[in-house]
Amino acid sequence: MRSDAQPAVVGGGAPARRFEPRLILQHVAVVIAAVLFATPLVYALFSALKPNDQIFAVPPTLIGSEVRWENFLEVFRYGPFFTYIANSFLVSVAGTAVVLVVSTTAGYAFGRLQWRGREVVFGLFLVTLMVPQEVLVVPMFQLMQWLGWVNTPQALILPFAFTAFGTFLMRQFFRGIPFELEEAARVDGAGPLRTFLQIILPLARSAVAVLTVFTFIGFWNSYLWPLIVVNDYSYLGTLPIGLATFSGQFGTRWDLQMAASIIAMIPTALIVILLQKHLVKGIATAGIAGR
Repeated sequence: MRSDAQPAVVGGGAPARRFEPRLILQHVAVVIAAVLFATPLVYALFSALKPNDQIFAVPPTLIGSEVRWENFLEVFRYGPFFTYIANSFLVSVAGTAVVLVVSTTAGYAFGRLQWRGREVVFGLFLVTLMVPQEVLVVPMFQLMQWLGWVNTPQALILPFAFTAFGTFLMRQFFRGIPFELEEAARVDGAGPLRTFLQIILPLARSAVAVLTVFTFIGFWNSYLWPLIVVNDYSYLGTLPIGLATFSGQFGTRWDLQMAASIIAMIPTALIVILLQKHLVKGIATAGIAGR
């Protein structure tokens, strides 16, 4: 005999919740992971408030003998840190803008338009993801020399503005949008460009947010390429290069380096917080979209 048992009702209407050990274990695992990821940030913050000679004291302490908030001001007196921040903002914002334009248009062409050789070209495009950056720096630097772009802002922005990752991400998301919307727009007389700008792109806000965050953080944290292509760090140095200046032949100012690292993390943390809702939705849908 089949018995359809109803959940118990408590206090006039709401069904009682079951005790689910698996759900509790999942929450515990999330809390443990959050603590592990937050520990280096907490250590960096408290180290930034210590005197330099107490950071590696034995036995280690979380709080030093004095709390030195002035370390955050000393960062800007130690070197041209305002210049490093301004250059990083310029490179990151401009590079992100170029990547968004290129990736969304290329993703639309690969995902929505029909043209001969599309899949072959897209496959070749994806092959570039397998080539590490370290292999490309020498030919790219030679190209920058040939163009006369060494020690210029465009040398920091353009070489990594045409990547296959953004195109692949946008293509996958675009292919998940119903094709009937595009067909209806075509019936109403809209061309490919108008359809892309007024119908397809507004529906892809979440994917654009994901690409914006990943691209901005990538440009913001880039160290190897600016180190190679920039000659005058006081003029065109970026934040990662600025962080390295706290280490010299006469020692390392760990307290200032930690304080500068905290300052450098603020813009990326803010952009993630502001776009958090779109990030969750974009990551959840972009990977499973497509036909």
